Amino acid sequence: MSLTKSCCRTHNSWTPKCICPPNTVLLSSCASASSASRVDSSGDDAGFSRVSDTPPTSLERRLGPLDAAAIVVSNVIGGGIFFIPIIVASMVPDARGVLAVWLVGGALAFAGAMAYAELAALRLHAGGEYVYLRDAYGPLIGFLSGWTSFVAGFSGAIAASSIALAEYVGRFLPIAGHATPLLVIPLPLVPLVFSPKTLTALVVIAVLTLAHLRGLGPGRLVQNGLAGAKISALVVFLVLGFVVGRGSPANVSAAGMFSGTGFMLAIVPVMFTYSGWNAAAYVAEEVRSPARNVPIALGLGTLVVIAIYVGLNILYLYALPVAELSKVSGTLIDSVAERLFGFVAGNLIAAFTIVSIAASISAMVLAGPRVYFAMARDGVFAAPAGRIHPRFRAPTRAIVAQAVWSGVLVLSGTLSQLVSYTGFALVLFSGIAVAAVFVLRHREPDVARPFRAWGYPWAPGLFVTVSTIVVANEIWRNPLPSAAGLAIIGAGIPVYRWMKRAGASRLRQ
Repeated sequence: MSLTKSCCRTHNSWTPKCICPPNTVLLSSCASASSASRVDSSGDDAGFSRVSDTPPTSLERRLGPLDAAAIVVSNVIGGGIFFIPIIVASMVPDARGVLAVWLVGGALAFAGAMAYAELAALRLHAGGEYVYLRDAYGPLIGFLSGWTSFVAGFSGAIAASSIALAEYVGRFLPIAGHATPLLVIPLPLVPLVFSPKTLTALVVIAVLTLAHLRGLGPGRLVQNGLAGAKISALVVFLVLGFVVGRGSPANVSAAGMFSGTGFMLAIVPVMFTYSGWNAAAYVAEEVRSPARNVPIALGLGTLVVIAIYVGLNILYLYALPVAELSKVSGTLIDSVAERLFGFVAGNLIAAFTIVSIAASISAMVLAGPRVYFAMARDGVFAAPAGRIHPRFRAPTRAIVAQAVWSGVLVLSGTLSQLVSYTGFALVLFSGIAVAAVFVLRHREPDVARPFRAWGYPWAPGLFVTVSTIVVANEIWRNPLPSAAGLAIIGAGIPVYRWMKRAGASRLRQ
């Protein structure tokens, strides 16, 4: 088992010219570099040498910029936009201030997306921030990011979203939303509870997992269809609301008193509502001409989300004065629909919400396994997760692993605590990843960068600063949940040591 002399490692990252012969048996640590260098004829050089002989087990480049942008939109727009505006209005009781908060949050998301665009064009790998943190700060930090994604970030969000979807399905099929236990399996830590609601959630996870197990062909169709339905429904709601809705334009410019502290605190939930703007980075290895198209997808997807979020908030204010908006106790979109159209569109809203949540779950089912696939390829995750299905060209075992763990979280009933404990980690790791732009520009100043982050250094610097403030504020305001979250992240350290030893043992064999 040998490597050519051109396969060298510097500064904890593979050099752009790291090329191994197509038939060489690769060490796990070199596999990432070699696969990144083998960009097919539809990809860009991006500073990497092009090798025409693509290995049969490589991921397939079938996603265009619109496909990847649809993943971003689906991953971001979930249920948050239907209740977070109430919280923002209570913190900033001024209509223009409310809109300013959403614009600032959108600007921060776009700044982060542009920083990720530079990193994605520089590292044409699957895995997103796992890869960027690994190369900028070392393999342990990268692993902790991927560990958190598996334990809670993607899997927990999939589980929570599936439970929420089951509740909305219960509007049409009441038994689907029942929480009465049918079977309880006692385990040492927590019992697994099977109820109609959890079974419905498991079916949702299974159906969307099966769609993506068959590769990017059917998976892309499902994802684009759900994303298109979600965007179309939102656009129709916006157009009808402004054209035939009975609102008041004066509400949108109504002034009120608010403090700078309230404004800053309001940005925190807004940033969480925008989270997911980095989704296209996870599938960079499957995007055609990735050095050009991944930045397009990140930018376009984020801009579409900003436009929809700001448009919805204008519509909310058009329907309800900010004082009323801050006191909505039921479903926000029901209250807005009743004011605009004179009736509560309960079932219609429920149907739209089902499609919206399904699109979000589908995006996470697609994106998350690419992180574990990249980790397994580096020898720091279960080896089967790094294998590609020979027919479907998808990381099927990584997809199944995520589905199984998501299902366990659904049945355990602990996912709400897990997600709340680790929620700030989304901001933490994305902030550290954006900071990697500075690290890699300093460490690799001469490496070709097909795309450079817009507004550098101010825009990424501002994103890192605000992310630091958000994380610090969360730790200060919620010390015990934050400590639990840090403990969950820290629990990945011994797992990393064990995975690393197991990976080294496999290589020796």
